Amino acid sequence: MPDLPTPQDASEAALFSECWDAVLSYADLCTAGSVAATQLATEAFAHGMREARSAEAGTIRSAGRRPSRLPRIPLLLTAVRTTAEAWETGGQGHKLDPELRLWLNSDKAARYTGPPLQRPLALRGLRDMQGPDAELLWLAEVEALPLPTVARRLGLDPAAVAEELDQVRGLFRDRCHRNHLDTPMDAQCRSYARLLDAITRSPAADTPGDLSRHLATCVQCAEAAACLRLHGGGLPAALAGGVIGWGGLAYLERRRRATEVRLGAGRPEPADPEPGEAHEAAHKARVARNGLLVAAVLVSLLALGVSMMPFGGDHDDAAAPADSSDSQPVADPGPSVPSVAPLPSSGSPKPSGSAEKDPSQKPGKPDKPGKTHPEPEPQGTSSSTTAPPDPDESESPTCVVQYDLVNQWPDGFQATVTVTTTRPLDTWRVAWSFRDGQKVGQMWDASFSQNDSRVTATAADYNRSVPADGSLSFGFLASWRGKNSPGYDFTLNGHDCAM
Repeated sequence: MPDLPTPQDASEAALFSECWDAVLSYADLCTAGSVAATQLATEAFAHGMREARSAEAGTIRSAGRRPSRLPRIPLLLTAVRTTAEAWETGGQGHKLDPELRLWLNSDKAARYTGPPLQRPLALRGLRDMQGPDAELLWLAEVEALPLPTVARRLGLDPAAVAEELDQVRGLFRDRCHRNHLDTPMDAQCRSYARLLDAITRSPAADTPGDLSRHLATCVQCAEAAACLRLHGGGLPAALAGGVIGWGGLAYLERRRRATEVRLGAGRPEPADPEPGEAHEAAHKARVARNGLLVAAVLVSLLALGVSMMPFGGDHDDAAAPADSSDSQPVADPGPSVPSVAPLPSSGSPKPSGSAEKDPSQKPGKPDKPGKTHPEPEPQGTSSSTTAPPDPDESESPTCVVQYDLVNQWPDGFQATVTVTTTRPLDTWRVAWSFRDGQKVGQMWDASFSQNDSRVTATAADYNRSVPADGSLSFGFLASWRGKNSPGYDFTLNGHDCAM
C-alpha cells in the first residue's frame, strides 16, 4: 500500500484531514481496485497541493490579486482526473476503470484541457467566481452539506446563509450566461441564446418545440440550459458533471450518502475557523458579491442586446476578458469541508424476490457511468413482473401516479414521481418500467435498484409513513438514447397504480 502524502505544515495537515475522503472517494470511482485507488488519490493530492501552493505564490507576487482557480475540493478532484490521464499515457492504464479509459481517449475528455472557450460552461463559471462564493456554492450543492454546517465552515451567519446561497446561485448563473454568449457558436445557436436565457429564468416557462429539438442535438446549448436553470434541482448535477467530468453524477451520489451517514452517526464536526478571520472573510465576500450582482444586471442586459445583433464575422476570436472586479481578491477562507465517515458497505435490507449481489463487487461503491447494474448500497433488484395483490384487496387501483419530466439534455434527463395513495402506509416501494432502455444514475428521497428496464424506488428513513389520501414523491437523474418515453406499469408495494 502506498504511503499517504505528508503535509508540510499545520494548514496543509488540516486540509488533508478534511479533503482526503473526497479525493479518495473519486479516486475509487476511477480505478479498478482499492490499492490503485489509494495510489491515485495520493499522487493526485500531492499534485493538487503543488498547484494550490503555486497559485498562492502567484497571489503574493501579484500584490494580493488571486488568480482564477477552483475551490479546494474541485481543484483536488480535477487533479485526480489529470493524474489518471497521466497514468493512461504512461502505461498504467490497466489500473483504471475501463470506462474511464474510454472517456480519457475521447473528445469529451479533450474539452477539459482544450481551448478555454470550448471548456464546459460550469467549469468556466465556477472559476470566474470569487473564492468564498465558489466555496459556498460547491459545499452546499455538490458536497450536499447542510446549510448550518456550511455557515460554520465559512464563518457565515446561519440565519442569512440561505439568502447568500441564493445570491451566489444567481451570480453563478450570470457567469455562465456571459460565458455562453462569449463561446464561439453558429448562427442557429446564437439565435436561441436570448430565448434560452428567458425560459430558464422562470420555473413556469414552457420550452418551445423548436428549442426543445435543438437542445436534444446541441451539447453546447444543453449544457447552458442546465447551468442557467436554477430551479428544478438540476444545479448539483450540472456542477459535478461540468467541473469533474467523468463520474460526476456518481461522485455526487457518494457525497450525499456520506453526508447522510455522518449526520446519522452524530459525528463531531472539525474545529471551526478563527471567528475574527472567518467573519472578516465573509464580510468581504458579501461586499464584493453585492457589487458584482449590480454589475451583473447591467452586463446581462448588454449581453442580451449583443445576442440579438447579426453576426457575420468569425466567432473563433478570443472572448473579451472578464470584468476586472472578477479578479479582485476576496477573503481566502480556510479549509471548509468536514471529515465524513466511511461509506457503508451495504444498504437497507433487500426486498423479497431481490437478486443476490455479486460478491466480487467492491462494497459500498456507487454506480460508475454506463454500468448496466448499479453497485451502490445493494437494495435488491426488482423483477419485471409485479407481485400479485393479496386476495382480499380490491381490484380497483389504490394509488395514482404522476410522472413529470423536469429537464432533458442530449444524453440525460431529470424526472420526478409523485404517488397519491388512498391507504395509509408504514413504508413504501414504488416500481415501474422504461420502454427505451433508460438507466437511472441518481435518486433523492428514496434509494433505488434497477434490473434491466424495471426500476424500484424504496422509501428513505424519513419519509416511510404516508397518511391515507396523502402523497409521496422522489426525483432522479437518468440517461437515455434515441427516445425517452415516460415510465409505465407503476406499482406501489406490489399493487397496480393508475397514471
